Amino acid sequence: MTTTPGDKQVTRVALAAALGASIEWYDFFVYGTAAALVFPKLFFPHTLSPYVAQIAAFSTFAVGFLARPVGGVLFGHIGDRFGRRTALFFALLSMGIASSLIGLLPGYAVLGDLAPLTLVVLRVVQGLAVGGQWGGAVLLAVESGPASRRGYYGSFAQIGVPVGLVLANAVYYLAAVWLRPNAFASWGWRLPFLFSLVIVGLGIYIQFRLDETAEFSQSQAEARPVAARRMSPILEAILGHPREIVLAGGAFLANNICFYVAITYTIAYGTATLHLSKLVMISAVMIGSLVMIPALLIAGRLSDAWGRIGIFMTGAALAGIWAFAIFPLMDTGSPVLVVLGIGTELMLLSVMYGPQAALFAELFPVKVRYSGASLGYQLGAVVGGGFAPIIAAALLEHFATTTAIAIYMAAACAISFVSTFFLGSQSRRVRESGPRLR
Repeated sequence: MTTTPGDKQVTRVALAAALGASIEWYDFFVYGTAAALVFPKLFFPHTLSPYVAQIAAFSTFAVGFLARPVGGVLFGHIGDRFGRRTALFFALLSMGIASSLIGLLPGYAVLGDLAPLTLVVLRVVQGLAVGGQWGGAVLLAVESGPASRRGYYGSFAQIGVPVGLVLANAVYYLAAVWLRPNAFASWGWRLPFLFSLVIVGLGIYIQFRLDETAEFSQSQAEARPVAARRMSPILEAILGHPREIVLAGGAFLANNICFYVAITYTIAYGTATLHLSKLVMISAVMIGSLVMIPALLIAGRLSDAWGRIGIFMTGAALAGIWAFAIFPLMDTGSPVLVVLGIGTELMLLSVMYGPQAALFAELFPVKVRYSGASLGYQLGAVVGGGFAPIIAAALLEHFATTTAIAIYMAAACAISFVSTFFLGSQSRRVRESGPRLR
């Protein structure tokens, strides 16, 4: 296949979007790993039982998800009014500052109750930032690509999730290998957060080296004569496209719930309940994340050829079935089977996540696309992922069987399957009335 200068330009934009998303998600996931391994003892009173301390740590993790829709609204407004590039820059900058401050935050022994309170505030800023970055990264890639390859180029921004997850777990893996347990618990865990300072430089790079997408620039030029009469993009999206936003949130529910059970709760379950080593659990998540990268790109490309809806629904069905295999495989204690259980689930979730960028973008017109797509995405995130580790832990505590967790994951997949089916109906109506992705 011949590569044209236009192809090279689109690829450069897509890779830059992937880089920005990777660093942003790295920060978000570093917190999840720390919440499973370090925060229960560091930021909460020692009088709490291990179970309560773990729930408290996961609760601060969930706070970031509560802030994500607000970030989607805030940065969606910026992205639809001032450009995708500008919104992504401020999202990256916010994340870099918040994560670095977490790395410098003293624990409960020094600050007392102020320690978990400050941790929550900084986690909120992380949530705001990640709630805003997804739309910017995705739309830079999708709007820069030709209509026939939007699924493929959109999946580049999606690989930021597994790449960020690999980076987050890799630094913890290296810290666990090189540092003694006491050193890791006292200061080693801080290094991954302090590494976030590079985000500031990356934000500056994206702001000054990338051009705004042609679609957004054209939309702004067409809207300029009536700009004074335009309502807020987020209000316009909510009032004009409520069905699309709700269905997009439902479609994303399974991906978010199953993903955070697989990458966060399994680490806590493997180390605390099965007494497997931290290295085994972190390695399993890293290997599964590496498998996600080609799976995302393949799924995105297939969605260009075969349609987004069918690919997405296939991923939801298979991920729901495999949910019943993850914990039995982990219970064997075999590192190979642990990797198989977690890695396969992450690969199947990629079948949904790969086409998602183009699917969500195609639901909304350019002038409210950042706001609409971000709000749908973050609605699924706040309902799903933020509470998934807490709910999983509570289900095991109450029912004393991991089957309850599998049913929870499968139910989420069923909701996403049905939501995506109705999104397909919505897409058909959009095509009949005229294309929106213009």
